[in-house]
This record gives sequence, C-alpha cells and structure tokens, in this order.
Amino acid sequence: MKDISLNGRVGVIHLSNPPLNSINLQLRLDLVSKLEEANASDAIDAIVLYGTEEMFSCGADIDEFFSGEAGRDPNLPMLVELLQNSSKPVVAAVGKQCMGGGLELALACHARVFRTDAVISFPEIHLGLIPGAGGTQLLPRAVGLSKAVSMILGGRPCAVKSLEETQLVSRLSDNVLTDAIAFANQLAEGESIIPIQDLKVDKVNSDLFLRWVSNTVRSQVRRSPSSPAAVTAIEASLGDYKKGLEVEKKLFWERMSSTESEALRYAFKAERECWKVPGLSVDKAKLPTIEKVGVVGAGTMGSGIAINFLNVGIPVVLLEQKQDALQRGIDTIHSYYEKLVAKSKMTDEQSKKCLNLLTPSLSYEDMSDVDLAIEAVFEDMSIKESVFRTLSETVRENAILASNTSTLDLNQIAQFCRNPERVVGLHFFSPANIMKLLEVVRADLTSDAVLSAAMKLAKRIKKTAVVSGVCDGFIGNRMINEYLRIAGLMVEAGASPWEVDQALEEWGMAMGPFRMMDLAGNDVGMAIRKRTYIERPDVKFSSIPDRVCELGRLGQKSGKGWYQYVPGQRGGIPDEEIDQLIQDVREANGVVTRKFNKDDIIERCIYALVNEGARILEEGIALRASDIDVVYTHGYGFPASRGGPMHYANQKGLVVVKQKLEIFANETNGDSKFWSPSKLISDLAQQGRNFDSFGGL
Repeated sequence: MKDISLNGRVGVIHLSNPPLNSINLQLRLDLVSKLEEANASDAIDAIVLYGTEEMFSCGADIDEFFSGEAGRDPNLPMLVELLQNSSKPVVAAVGKQCMGGGLELALACHARVFRTDAVISFPEIHLGLIPGAGGTQLLPRAVGLSKAVSMILGGRPCAVKSLEETQLVSRLSDNVLTDAIAFANQLAEGESIIPIQDLKVDKVNSDLFLRWVSNTVRSQVRRSPSSPAAVTAIEASLGDYKKGLEVEKKLFWERMSSTESEALRYAFKAERECWKVPGLSVDKAKLPTIEKVGVVGAGTMGSGIAINFLNVGIPVVLLEQKQDALQRGIDTIHSYYEKLVAKSKMTDEQSKKCLNLLTPSLSYEDMSDVDLAIEAVFEDMSIKESVFRTLSETVRENAILASNTSTLDLNQIAQFCRNPERVVGLHFFSPANIMKLLEVVRADLTSDAVLSAAMKLAKRIKKTAVVSGVCDGFIGNRMINEYLRIAGLMVEAGASPWEVDQALEEWGMAMGPFRMMDLAGNDVGMAIRKRTYIERPDVKFSSIPDRVCELGRLGQKSGKGWYQYVPGQRGGIPDEEIDQLIQDVREANGVVTRKFNKDDIIERCIYALVNEGARILEEGIALRASDIDVVYTHGYGFPASRGGPMHYANQKGLVVVKQKLEIFANETNGDSKFWSPSKLISDLAQQGRNFDSFGGL
C-alpha cells in the first residue's frame, strides 16, 4: 500500500494490490497501519479511502480461502469496525467497480463518493457464501430492504446511478477523487452525516416480503445453496445492528465450511486455472492476429458460431454450398438480433452494426483473406476431408484452420492440409452463441502459436476455454458417452428412463441423460454408437436406444423421443410406448430385472464420469483434473455446487470411489472392463491422495 498522500488537511489512503485491489492479509495489515497513522496525525482532519478510477476493490482474495489466511487478524470485519470507529471522518472514493468485501469497506465509511458510471455487487452468493463483514446488515439500511435482497440474492452488478436517491450515495462524480477530498473537508468542518449502521430499515410489510422471499429461495436451494442463509441474515437487519452482525457471522462461517461453498470456490478457481497452458513457448508479439473469420456451414451450429464473432466486431464470411441452406443461416442470424432488439438487450443501431459485418457466400474464394476458417459441417470424415483440402488451397498460408468436430480424429483432419501445424480444434457447444464452454483441441502438430492464438480468441469472444488432446470425443463427449451408455444399461436391467432422469435432476444435474439425448437428437447418439460398434466391438451397449431411434423417435425435434412432447406444454411426458419397448427388449434378452434406488442411479452415472475422467488424465488428454470439472460445470449441466465430477470424487474419497467401482465390476453380467478402477484411481487411493495431484484446487 502506498504512503498516505496529503491534500490540504485530507489524508488519502490508496488501496494498492494490483490489478483488482483484492483484500489480502498484507493489504489488511497495511490498511490498519495507515488508518492508525492518519487518526494519530495532527496534520490530518479527514481521510479518503481510494483504489483506482477503474476498481475500488474486488473484495476478499479468493486464494486466501484455500490457504486459510482469509480469517487471520486483522480480518475484514475488523477493518469494517475500525473504519466505523475512526475518530476522523472517512470518505470512500469509489471508481468504476466495487465488489464484495470492497463494498463492505465503502459501506463502513462515513460517506461515499461514486464515479457516475460505477457498478457495485455482492457476488458472494455465487461462491455459496453470504457477505460476512456486515454487508447483510449495512446494505438494507443503505438502499432499502427490497433492493438489498435483490442485490445479495442475485449477486449481479447494480448501477450506482439507480441508487442515487438512497443513503448509500453521498455524491456522484466524474472526478471521484477530487470530489471525495472536497467532501471530506466538509465533514471535517463539521457537516454532519448519519453513519449507515445507525440507520433503521423500513419495516412496513417487511415480514410479509421476507416470508415470500424465503418461500421462493427454498425451491432454488440446489442451484443457490446459500440463499436461505442470506435471507435469514438480511432479516436480522430489521433489529439491532450488533445482534444482526452476530447472526451474519455465524451464518457466514457455517456457509464457509459447507461442502457446497467449498465446491463453488473450487469451481471459481478452476475456471481461472484452465487458461494456463504449461510449456507454451510463444512470443506474444508474434501471435497470429485474427481480425476476419470464415465459417463453413450455415446450419444451426455454424450460424451460432458466426454470431460469437459478430458480437465482438469481427467480420465473418458465412459459406454454404446452396443458396437455400445459406438463406436459412442468414435468417437464423437475423432472427437472433431481432429478438435482442425486441427485448431491449441491444439497440437497432447496434444490431445493424453486427449484421453489416456478415458476408454470406457460396464461394470459397470469398474466404481467401480470412485469418481463421472454422468448419461446422456434418460429422463425416469424407465431408471434413473435402472441406479442409479446399480450405488449405484457398485461404492464406498462415491462416488458422479450425474444426468444430466433436468426435472425429483431428490428427487425421490435419493431414488433409498443407502446413498441418496451423490446424486446431474449436469445439463449440450448442447453442454455440450461448454456451460458455469452448474445447480447444490441440492436435499432435498444432503449433504453440496457433494454440495460444486460439486461447486468446476464446477470451475475446467471452468463452471459457479448456485445452484437450485428441481422442474420440475429446474430454466432454468421451465422458458423456459412457454416462449415457451406463444409463441405457441400467434401463435394460430394470430402471425406467424417468427414474434415472429424476434421480440425477434432483441431485443437481440440469438435465437427466434421457432428456439430454432427446435434446441433442437420438439420431446423433445412434451415429456415434454405430461407429463404436465397428471400432470397439467389445464395448457393451443396450439395444434400447437404437430401437427408440428406429421408431423415428428422434427427440424434441420430432415430437417424440424417450419422452413425448406436446405443443404448449413444457418438458416431456413419459410415454407408454417406451415402457412397452423396454419390456420387449428385456424379455427378448432374458433379463431378470432388479430395482435401482436413487443412490444406485447417481453413483453409477457419476462414477462412470469419474472413472473415464481418470483415464483421460492418465492419457494426458486433459491437462488437469480441474479442467475436466470446468468442462462439466460449463458444458454439461453438472451442478457447480458439487464442483465437477473429479472434485466430487475427491470429496467422497477415492478409496470409497475405488471400492464402489470394484463392486460394479464384479456384478454378474456387468461391464467389468469399464468398471474396473482406472490405474490412476487405484494408485491415488493406495497412496492416500486424490485428484489434487492433477490440478485439483
């Protein structure tokens, strides 16, 4: 932290822990020292607390939650109390952003001058926590009960300008530090202001309102496990401030020690780690620049991919073979922007600006000057070969060539091209313009420069990128194929699709395996299985999924799949035709059925992911266990409050996981080859270690 700078008789304390002024132990120690120094100085009559124009403070240092230093004295609640008890008035000069513990520091000050465009937030809810340094007690007093509930439970940024008339905002300014100093002088000269902790929350209809909020969050507890605690803490703000702090403190530490919060904090850090690719040797100044993109294929996926680039101002050439297919893609993109305008999420002018960057084309020649060409055509190697041979001859020699393939061999695709080192996989997830995950697939010959450029581009288009090696299905689909296969075998053995889906959805998965198959299209899964029948004839499948597809039940797109879909009715309806089909297959195969309870279903499906994930780590396909978890929490609806399959296995204990896998492997008529514990799980369990050895956090 910098020394106190004097401006007249105002001492300015600069929070300084670049780049975001996170409140770590060293900053806390420094702030205590500077507050004591300022209060003891005869040259100082008032104090201004200032970060930077861009960031006051992002709040607590998340890394300290893992090291244990977050609770060391002086902790954040102590800082809040020191600010409140300062013998000299303290004014917070708040730049463009202020979050979490940083907002609690600002609330503790005697007054707050905000930049006109400032945004504030309490994002703790996303980490399974609640504000723990007075935030649940101070914010309701500052902005009112309703707004405080919305901000704390939603965890979303809020424009300070919308709160201008509340007790939170002492002044808005375009020159925040200068005006904060002027305001501090006024307070030093005797202008009175009531500290936020001395304000009262308006109690009119508050009990009724909080009861309604409590009932609402109870149904959302799987998605937001700390919401009930947040409501209880906010409710305490209606009474005595110090008693409310005690309630908040107790609830905060209960949440801090919960498995859900541990998993959410892990997921937060895992998302930051996935950008780090060890061993890359690249001069950043020489990275390929990507200022124009070509997309081959104007179907649902290709159109969605194109939108990602249009949204960030990158021109796109959208290529198709036939005019009608191209027009459908154009219509899809136009419809997307029309909906944004209709919902006031984009102005008409902004929409037109994006659309003006789109060049529809029927000729590869229009892609001659692109910096990156991405194919998004049908998953057939002969079609991919035709596209890449043509691209290789058409685009510039140093342009990057990318495939959106989800399963095919990228090494083989690279061999269709001159300069195969410029080939990389960019596996978008559907819908491509919405899903956050991007698997960046490194082929054997992909250059470090191309991989680095792909990761940089992913950040630019606001994706979360995870690097994968080449294998069938890469990280995500390779694991999900086993998850779906095991679910199918369970149904043949005695479970119903609806029982399997319900158990996993109640456990926290966004969608059960059979709903997932219906959404993706059952014909897609059948195509993958047919290829597996040839390439890996020893893999055991149930015949039921193929039979479902052969009946023309392709899923949501055909109105029938595992479920029946009725127009105007949300979700699918269990169908007697599927029940009968399952029964027919069981009888034909002489299956003696057994019962599966919810725990049986969850363990088999989730441990299938874990065992296959461990094999992916063994083979070096994933860099870290935490990368696998990022793939699953961002791309497959795995509950973030459980951290991901590998973190969940860590929490259960690999000794326990190994024992369960061995039980499944030894079952009569079971799939012993698949269920045999991977070597990695066996070794780690024997050594008393877990997946932290492979990037668990």
